[in-house]
Order: sequence, then C-alpha cells, then structure tokens
Amino acid sequence: MRAAVLVPVKAFHAAKLRLAPALSPEARAVLARQMATRVVQAAGTMAVTVVCDDLTVREWAEEAGATVHWTPGLGLDGAVQAGVDAVAETGADRVVVVHADLPLATGLDHVVGDDGVLIVPDRRDDGTNVITIPARSGFRFQYGPGSSLRHQAEAARLHLPVHVRADVALGWDVDTPDDLLLPSGADLGAGTPH
Repeated sequence: MRAAVLVPVKAFHAAKLRLAPALSPEARAVLARQMATRVVQAAGTMAVTVVCDDLTVREWAEEAGATVHWTPGLGLDGAVQAGVDAVAETGADRVVVVHADLPLATGLDHVVGDDGVLIVPDRRDDGTNVITIPARSGFRFQYGPGSSLRHQAEAARLHLPVHVRADVALGWDVDTPDDLLLPSGADLGAGTPH
C-alpha cells in the first residue's frame, strides 16, 4: 500500500485573519509559513502534494520538496478534491489530507490507517484536522464547522469503515488567539510583532 500526503495551503499573507487581535499581518504570514513547513516535514518519507492558488506558496512548496497542484478558484473543498484526484493518478492507494495549521505535528505515519476513513478531529471535536481516505473512493469533502461529523456521514454513505482518532498533537490547530498558547505553555505569538 502506498500513502501520500495532501496539504491545502492558503496564501500566507491572507492566512489566519482571526489572529489579527494578537498578531500583525507580517507575524501571521510568518506563523502560517512556519506551521505549513512543520506539517510538510511531518510527512517524513511520504510524498507530499500542496494544493494552492498563490505564487508565494507555490515557490515555498517547491523549495520544501513538495509537488504543487494549482487549484485557483476552487475553494477548500474543491481544491482538496482536485488534489486527491491528482494524487490518486500518481498511484497512491491512500491519501492523508492534513491542514497546514498544526504547530505540534511531528509525524503522520500513525494516521495512514489501512482501511476505510480515518479522521483526526480538532481538539474541540468539531473540525477535521486530518483525514485519510482510500484514494479512489469518490469521497466528497465538506470542511467548515461540524466537518468531523459530516465526514463521518460521508464515509458511511460510501460504506467505508470510519475510525475517529483523538490525537493531542494533530488535534491542535491554530484559528483564534487562544490557540497560540500551546499545551506546553509555549506561546506561538511570543517574539512576534503584534
């Protein structure tokens, strides 16, 4: 079985707008890039494809050793779907879709799974930080609030086994200023212009 990683990455300058009360635009862009780099590195030896529609992100992804799949105007759901289709064409059996805002990501091998759909929800058990699917399953993505339950329902629609896995590292995403204070006590916003 061959697994590959897919990472949707928004333009760094436009990322993490909800952090504006705590971080300057420059600091948000730097943080977004740092977290995305960490996620790509967490893929280890698995091939990584970045879906994006921004030239700076494209350049960063290529420098990071990722393949780029250009997805202008598709939105998150459409970009991920197009990326999964592209990764499937390379011969991957499973695709691990990982969001780029996971500052504690250190590895992804444990979320590849070997059958059905594996979901790592965010720590609030609402969104979908990581989802692994069979590459050619026809899975339809539905991100946004409540996506974890929608993705579980989609797996059921396709008659695929569903595995929901709580994971402290992969469950910690950064959306609001409160998320900048990590469980360790480290502050992602420390030392950045506010």
